[in-house]
Amino acid sequence: MKKIIFGVFAHPDDEAMGPAGTLLLETRSGAELHLVTFTSGQGGMNPDNVEDLGKERLEEWHKSGQLLGAKSMDFLGYQDGHLDNITMIAAAERLVDLMKTAVNGTPEDTEVEVIAFDLTGYTGHIDHIVASRAACLAFYRLKKTDDRFTRLRLNCMSREQVPRDATGWVYMEQGRSDAEISETVDARELHDQIIEVIRSHRSQRSDGETHIKNRGQDLGLNYFIVKN
Repeated sequence: MKKIIFGVFAHPDDEAMGPAGTLLLETRSGAELHLVTFTSGQGGMNPDNVEDLGKERLEEWHKSGQLLGAKSMDFLGYQDGHLDNITMIAAAERLVDLMKTAVNGTPEDTEVEVIAFDLTGYTGHIDHIVASRAACLAFYRLKKTDDRFTRLRLNCMSREQVPRDATGWVYMEQGRSDAEISETVDARELHDQIIEVIRSHRSQRSDGETHIKNRGQDLGLNYFIVKN
C-alpha cells in the first residue's frame, strides 16, 4: 500500500527540531515525503552575518530534506514572524492545490497523512500555530471528498518535556499529558541520523545544539495528537 506524507511547517528547521525521527522512519519504510515551509526563516539567528539569511536557510533546508528522503520541497514565500489569519486562509488554499497535485493518479487505497506541529504552536510561536492550522484546514477540506486522506498527526511536546507553562520568550503552554497524546514514535535507533538532520541547519546551530543536549538519548522520541 502506498503512503504519502506531507510535512507542513513554518520555518526551514521545524522538521528537524520536531518530528525528524518519525520522518526518517517513514521514508525508510517506503513512505513518500513532501515537505512544505511557509517562510525562509529570514528572521532567525544569523551568527555568521550572511548577507541573505533566507537564502542560506533554504539551502540548509534542502540539505535536511535530502537527509530525510523527501521527494519534493515547496517554499510558500511568506515573511518570517508575520503569519496571520489572512496567511492561514490563503496558505490553506495553496496547500490544497499542492496536495491534490501530489496525490493525483495514486491508487484508491493510498494512505495520505499530514504531519504538522501541535495547534499550541509546539513552542508557542505564532508562525507555528498559523502553519499548523492551515495544514488542518487543508487536510479537512480534502478529506471531505477524498478518502485517501486518512490521518492528521500533530507533533507535540510531552508533559515530561515541558512540565509547566513557560514565559521565557513567548507564552509556551505546558506539554501534553499522557491522556492527550495519541501516538508515541520511538526512533531512538536513529539518534545519530537525527543529529545530522538538525546540524544541517548550521545557521541555527545554537538552537540545534541546545535541542540535542536537552533531549539527550530521547532525541528520537516523538509524540503526536492524531486526528482523522
